[in-house]
Amino acid sequence: MTRALVVLSGGADSTICLFWSLKKFGAGNIEAISYDYGQRHRIELDCAATIAKMAGIKHTVLPINTFSVLGGSALVGVGDVNGKDGTNADLPASFVPGRNLIFLTFAAAYAYQRDLHHLVTGVAQADSAGYPDTRQNTLEALGTALCLGMDFEINIHAPLMFMSKAESVKLAMDLGAMDALAFSHTCYNGNLPPCGTCPACILRARGFQEAGIEDPLITRTMRGQQ
Repeated sequence: MTRALVVLSGGADSTICLFWSLKKFGAGNIEAISYDYGQRHRIELDCAATIAKMAGIKHTVLPINTFSVLGGSALVGVGDVNGKDGTNADLPASFVPGRNLIFLTFAAAYAYQRDLHHLVTGVAQADSAGYPDTRQNTLEALGTALCLGMDFEINIHAPLMFMSKAESVKLAMDLGAMDALAFSHTCYNGNLPPCGTCPACILRARGFQEAGIEDPLITRTMRGQQ
């Protein structure tokens, strides 16, 4: 039971977790899954495909249009990603209710049919976005429900759960993930080069700055490197 499925958004955190998984489980034991859920930064799917190819692993994209139909989030609509959630002012407008719960549930269903007993996700409780579905207690409860609901052993790994962004950047350096991070995508507005002003861009930039490491994505896209 050493094979694993990585939820790969194409962002920095999931890319780091992919390389963590490669080290822990071995390249021959890894698959990746991404979701086309109507996100305004859909460019991340192309990035996920590129990163999976660089890592030499199988990559699957599942379509989910439910979040777009439900609305209520700037990440799947036309609202301001710099604003606040319309239902809970303590959360950012980019919060997509249930997103990580659905992602991991679909990932578990995919894993069930392929005898993959480990799910790896890039969520982090220390992430200043403060999404409630990125917390340790949420993952623990969901993991229990998935095991019971499918009568199948599922282990959810969140390597970055208690890391700061700077710590995750340093981990990426140790794992040899920097070349892949040059092709990752974080910008909520879907801009390339990244906008630099949305919450995701600001958080990423702060992490690299505090780690004292240059962001390879910025080097590649804003300084003319291919």
